Amino acid sequence: MQKRILVVDDDDMNLMRTKMILGKVYDVFFANSGVEALDTLRREKMDLVLLDIEMPRMNGIETFARMKEFAADTPVIFLTASSQEDDVRSAIQLGAVNYLKKPYQPQELLKRVAQEFEKA
Repeated sequence: MQKRILVVDDDDMNLMRTKMILGKVYDVFFANSGVEALDTLRREKMDLVLLDIEMPRMNGIETFARMKEFAADTPVIFLTASSQEDDVRSAIQLGAVNYLKKPYQPQELLKRVAQEFEKA
């Protein structure tokens, strides 16, 4: 069975790009917001979450903190265009397994995702 990845980003272009990169190897699901991501994670078991930090209403850090209440064992890789080191530091302190700066190279995303699944 293919690994299931939830990609959370408020930018549709980022979602489509990520689907093009990962869709041949993994089952890719989308959420356009932190709220939608939490709803999806309550209903569906995911093997990995790719989570944008900068989103309206509920940012990725808050989404990740709320995820821990019921999906603490789901690894998270943050995808961020933010140049704020504090955002990345906060994500790692909360338990994110990795992060990737946008725009990223497709092979780098594939590598980071594969590395995470190799750990399991």
